[in-house]
Amino acid sequence: MKNRIVKAGMVVGMVLGAVVAGGMGYLQHPKFGAMPQGERLVRIEASPNYRDGVFQNLEPTPLRTDSAGFLARLLGSGRAPAQRLRPEAALPSVKTDLHALDPGRDAVVWLGHSSYFVLAGGKRILIDPVFSASASPVPYTNDAFEGTSAYDVTDMPPIDYLLITHDHWDHLDHPTLVALEPKVRTVVTALGIGAYLEHWGYPAAKLQEADWFETPVDGAALAIHVLPARHYSGRTFTRGKTLWASFAIVTPQRRLYFGGDSGAGAHFADIGRRLGPFDVVALDSGQYDRRWELIHMTPEEAALAAQALGAKALMPAHVGRFQLARHAWDEPFERSAAASAGKPYTLVTPVIGEPVLLDSVARQFPRWWEPSP
Repeated sequence: MKNRIVKAGMVVGMVLGAVVAGGMGYLQHPKFGAMPQGERLVRIEASPNYRDGVFQNLEPTPLRTDSAGFLARLLGSGRAPAQRLRPEAALPSVKTDLHALDPGRDAVVWLGHSSYFVLAGGKRILIDPVFSASASPVPYTNDAFEGTSAYDVTDMPPIDYLLITHDHWDHLDHPTLVALEPKVRTVVTALGIGAYLEHWGYPAAKLQEADWFETPVDGAALAIHVLPARHYSGRTFTRGKTLWASFAIVTPQRRLYFGGDSGAGAHFADIGRRLGPFDVVALDSGQYDRRWELIHMTPEEAALAAQALGAKALMPAHVGRFQLARHAWDEPFERSAAASAGKPYTLVTPVIGEPVLLDSVARQFPRWWEPSP
């Protein structure tokens, strides 16, 4: 009996060892990227936003805001299962020829979730492109909604500026960025993100990494400001080693703001005072959950942030392609519409791929997320 127990223990140990070894081997895949080091790390350590070995938010921001323990979270805390997390049918989209859009006419094209193609100041700008059908390190998990993968890298024209807000899987997509590299002239991103991109084949000369309130592109025709967000970073088990950010794109004719992933905070009013008012703002309005109330916004919080920014138009972001939180897929659109009623800005809700021309943004958009009569 004792020998059998010993042998069984050895088998279990060997199996666990193989699993651990396999997991460690998988983590060596290039998609997990590389951590900042050398001169890049020296610059990070000099940042006023980097303390105690990690980047910090401007306001205290614990990641978890519920009181449930690990086991309760794993088992769902006894809550009823969420309903309608994914659409029952394919979502509508428009396949616009982005090559044919006139660079002289400013526009924003929502590509789903938090991805945007922008024309401003005669430049082509791409923000957080994710053309993979999954936003997860594990294949076939967190798959995109049917109908929302309308674009891929071949649909992109040459890109003057690629903007990356932070390193999460639904914003920093390894296969997309590897395939895009030949089309990209310059990358503008937050401190530390360049370590991923260099690891994936981007030459250092293409990378402009910046801290909050720095302006790595500062021309008379176009300026790109790197600004705070209230979020966090980390692609595996490590947190806070790269910075997260939002962006303002400013030309003599337009002021645009892309908030990235962010919870509500005083930074919106500060950005509004410094750089507003804005013609269009795209704000995190989905993936809210009581488990992480401080790092994403509800639609009602986004409506308040839009007003603090002095927005003329609000586009809901972090919606409509991937499901990360346990609310109905269309709830952010419904709540955004209700929260925006009577507000001094226009709610802008195009379908994926529909160009929003900024000289005619103050128009009514159909409620495409509602079922047809």
